[in-house]
Parts: sequence; C-alpha cells; structure tokens
Amino acid sequence: MSNEKVKSDYIYDEVSDEAAQKFNLDPYMINFLTHEPFFSSILRNLHRVKTDELPTAGVTATNGRITLYWNPKFLASLPSKHIIGLMKHECYHLIFKHCTARRQTPHNMWNIATDLAINSIIPRSELPEGGLIPGRALRGMDKIKDPVQLEAWQKLSYAISKFPLNQTSEWYMKMLMENEDLQEAMDKLPKEYVIGGMDDHDGWDELTEEQRDLVEGQIKDIISKASKEADRNNAWGSVSQSTRTEIRKMFSNTVDWKKVLQTFVGRRQRANRTSTHRRLNRKYPYIHPGRKIGHTSNLAVYIDQSGSIGDDDIAAFTGILTGLAKSATFTFYNFDARVDEKSKKVWRKGKKNVKIERTVCGGTCFQSVENHFKDNADAYDGYIVLTDGCASKPTPCVKRRCWVLLPDYTLIFGHDVTDTVVSMSK
Repeated sequence: MSNEKVKSDYIYDEVSDEAAQKFNLDPYMINFLTHEPFFSSILRNLHRVKTDELPTAGVTATNGRITLYWNPKFLASLPSKHIIGLMKHECYHLIFKHCTARRQTPHNMWNIATDLAINSIIPRSELPEGGLIPGRALRGMDKIKDPVQLEAWQKLSYAISKFPLNQTSEWYMKMLMENEDLQEAMDKLPKEYVIGGMDDHDGWDELTEEQRDLVEGQIKDIISKASKEADRNNAWGSVSQSTRTEIRKMFSNTVDWKKVLQTFVGRRQRANRTSTHRRLNRKYPYIHPGRKIGHTSNLAVYIDQSGSIGDDDIAAFTGILTGLAKSATFTFYNFDARVDEKSKKVWRKGKKNVKIERTVCGGTCFQSVENHFKDNADAYDGYIVLTDGCASKPTPCVKRRCWVLLPDYTLIFGHDVTDTVVSMSK
C-alpha cells in the first residue's frame, strides 16, 4: 500500500489516539459470523492488517495474500452499523472483481465508479457518511477549505446526484469519463488524492501477471466456497435475491483443478526483500534505496508409484507445474510404502521439465510421506501428493499439504480442514 496518499479534509471527525488504540475489530467479525455468514466466510479468508499508512480501509494483495487493511482511527470514528457496511463494501469489491479482472484506469475514477455500483446494493443506513451513493449529493462539503478540492467535490457531487441506482461499474465509469468539466476539476487534484474518503485499493498494479493469476484463483476459490456454503445452509444474510443470483452465475462454474493447484502453490510463497538503488524509494526518493520484493517457495512433491498412476497422469501433472516453476522450487520424491530418497529430483526456476521415472512399486502408505516431510519440514513450505487416494489417512500435516487426485478417484478418508484437495479432470 502507498503511504503517500493525500486524504481530503472531508467528513470524518478525528478520534483520539487512545480511542484508536483501544479499537478492536474482532467483535465485529463475531457479529458477521452470527448475522452475515456469507460475508463472514469471505472475511475469514482475508489477511487483516491494522495500519495508519492508509487513511481509511481497503483490500489489496501483498506477498501473494489477499489483505484487508484498516485504519483504527478511521474505524473508531464510525458507528457499529457503518463498520458492518464498510466490511460488506470491501467484500463486494472482491466478489465483483473490481480490483482484478475488471480493473480500469484512471484508478481514482474507477474507485468512484465501483463504489457507486456497490453502494447501490448496500442499505443506505449502513454506509459511512463519505459513501458515494448514486442519486445523492455528497455530504460535508462545508468542511472543505481548499478551493481546488471544493471545486472538484462540487462537480463530482452534482454528477453523482444525477446518476440512477443499480448500474454497473462500467456504466458509471463511462459517465464519469465523458464529463469533461469533472475531468478538468479532478486533474487539478494531487495524483495520490483520496476522493470519496471511504476506501482505497492501491497495490494491485504492483503485482506481476503470474501473481495476479494466483490472486484471482484465490479470490475465486474463496467466493465459490462462501456461496456454496450459503446455499447449503440457507445463510446469505442480508444479500438480496438478485445479488445472490448474480453471484451464483459468476461462480457456479466448476473450479479448474489447475487453478486450485496454482492457488496452493501461490499461498506457500515467501517474500524475499532486498534493497536496490535501481528502484525509487517512495517515502525518501534519492535518499534511501528502494525495496525489491521477490516471491519464492520450496515445495516437496511426492509421486505415488502404485499401478494406477500412469505416465500420462504424471505428464499432465508436471505440465501444470511447468508454469508454476517460475516462482517455486519443486523437489520430487517417489513413494510406495516408503519414500525413495534416491529418486530425489529438484526442479528450479529456469530448469527444464524433470522426467519422473518409476523406481518403486509396492503398496501405498501416506504416513511414510508425512513422516518424511516432518523430518525435512525446515527445508520446505509444504508438500503435494499425486495419488489415487487409496490408502489410510496419515496424521495431520505440520505445515500445509495438497492432495492431487487422478481423474475419477477420491480420497477414501475425510481430509483435514487445512488440506487442499485437487481432482484432476480427464
């Protein structure tokens, strides 16, 4: 997240540092679990970070994780119902792919357009005072002292007051960009200016294409599970019927097993931070070096050598790993009733695809894999098992594991909640 954002003087009353320090988000998460189970399911999967570097709140991706940043001073200034509305607002940005697949430039105008679309479907009583609502003029402009800011707010307020509710983000974006008077006023504001005062989504554009694919896979997985759980338990909370239908249409398709595997690999990434004078330091340009962040992971991969595992299955599996080897190192082992240490092969970035050769052919034992991983856990961030699933359940993994199952096979036991299960398609 950028810590150079320029916040307007608009709307929010200051609270004391003591009140901000005491503010705790956890009780609101419990409230969501009870009254808004669909949103609660989404929020439970986000990495939550308290920060004063962002003036309000926002969702972004950092180190391969979807992160909800929130400013304790900002949230402490809001009544309870507005905090609930703000959390729904952030979830909808992820649901409707505003920060990923649908993201448009300029981003300050896209943030306004997406806020207008989202705030059309959240009860008005739950929206903070700075919320941008189609058909309603902006509030609190009497607090603005700077004439350039005031002009921009007045023109934006007039445009929004004429907009209808329940249009798409793209529709609002088109209307905003076609308003030349508004564009001229907005161009006079600092590039980092936060207009709207409700949330911010900086950071998405710093992702590489590969990281963006990983994050999109994570979001799809999170929303798909939340919507299926809500349908199964009839627990959508305040989500309207029309919005439920739209969400189902967006996420009803079967999740591609390749994307799920990609997501697992992405979640195991670690950030390696180094200083470099080739990158500009945002806070202290030309004084201190900038920061370069690389993302790597090292995963153990265990190949079941039972007769049901064919060469074509292994080829399909390793073929998917080819793209992921750009950001991860894979160490392969064959196993049956034991792990064959002599079969060890390491696949690093830039190395050609490894060839897996059959070295053992006994009965399958998953506990041997778990024991081997425990003995070497310091070297790896997690492990993947390519198997038909036909063996007894091992003990829980000390880190994270992913079961990749052959087409038409399932695990013969219930997997642990921390496990990821991927079923290959034919």
